[in-house]
Amino acid sequence: MTTTLPDLATFTDDAHTWLSTIAPRRTDAVWGVGSDSVAVFENWTPEEERAHTDAISAYERTKFDAGWGALTWPEAYGGRDLPMSYELAFRAAEDHYDIPKRTEMFSVTQQLVAPTIAQWGTPDQQERFVRAMLRTDLIACQLFSETEAGSDLAAVRTRAVRTEDGNWRLDGHKVWTSGALVADFGVAVCRTDPQAAKHKGLTVFLVPMDVDGLTVRPIRQMTGGSSFNEVYLEGVVLDDSLRLGPVGEGWSVALTVLAAERLDGAGLGLANADQALELARHLGRELSDVERDKVADLATRTAVQRIAGMRVAQAMLGGVDPGPEASLGKLLAVDTMARTSELVRLLLGRDLVADNGTWGSFAWTEHVLGAPGYRIAGGTDEIQHNIIAERVLGLPKEPRL
Repeated sequence: MTTTLPDLATFTDDAHTWLSTIAPRRTDAVWGVGSDSVAVFENWTPEEERAHTDAISAYERTKFDAGWGALTWPEAYGGRDLPMSYELAFRAAEDHYDIPKRTEMFSVTQQLVAPTIAQWGTPDQQERFVRAMLRTDLIACQLFSETEAGSDLAAVRTRAVRTEDGNWRLDGHKVWTSGALVADFGVAVCRTDPQAAKHKGLTVFLVPMDVDGLTVRPIRQMTGGSSFNEVYLEGVVLDDSLRLGPVGEGWSVALTVLAAERLDGAGLGLANADQALELARHLGRELSDVERDKVADLATRTAVQRIAGMRVAQAMLGGVDPGPEASLGKLLAVDTMARTSELVRLLLGRDLVADNGTWGSFAWTEHVLGAPGYRIAGGTDEIQHNIIAERVLGLPKEPRL
């Protein structure tokens, strides 16, 4: 740790001073002005996704080089070794400036994959990847989910077989991969011992996304976009230097990634919920009693979700891993998104499905169609319920073969 911590108020003032040199300060949003997008998953073309990714990376690199990135990381990785409270203070300051909106790929790279490599990687891997990912010189994606495995990560079938020359040959199929078209590396969970118990026969690899034998195919969503992808691995050959963690310890490595992923979901859906409440204020008509009840319900639930997020943040500040609390936050976020959809459908009626040109109406189709996806993304609702039931309430575990 830094021997003398900077005063948090002074640190925050300095953050505002630096941010003001990078981007204009955000003004209060005016209803009917600017973008009315409330998309849960962006419907970008591959070219648009690349352009947005490059713009965000440029900001992240500028921030890192100025000493405002990787604040909680050791100096060896370009950080300042500060407590989490300073990171949270800087994020709050960022909210006041018109900086590029981070996409999922950046939290995956900086908050999930980089810490996992720092924990499980060899010294060479740590030197090669961690700082580069914190600075976003390299972007990472997750190659976890498979169609046959469902919510059971330990049931993956993608095979990694050791070749005579010491390399690995990967064959299989991954699905629901965000950012596969713009990522430099994918973190892949593969089966290396089909005879071992399914949790014991897994190994994790860092797969270059431009390697021979790897094919990315976008998945068309009902929103009309293609935020997710299928990734086919057909005879992909990797050097053993790209194996992350010991052979057969892939389950533990993957859990490190998943634990960080659940910490990142507490704020999901809140911005769109706030926008739905603003919609109720700007309808230009009196609300019915049923509509008023739905508005009050959503406002209450967003307040509860924010309080739950504060509890997770407080646990992190205290150095405690808030696993069950993070699962609860994810469930609250998904429920907020669903109730946002309910309110919007009630308020807009047919204007939700027929574009009449009114600002802030037809755009809601992208939220209504996209929100159900988060019942699966980042750990299904059923998995989160099991975590809470077994680890918090102490209920008997489900029978497992």
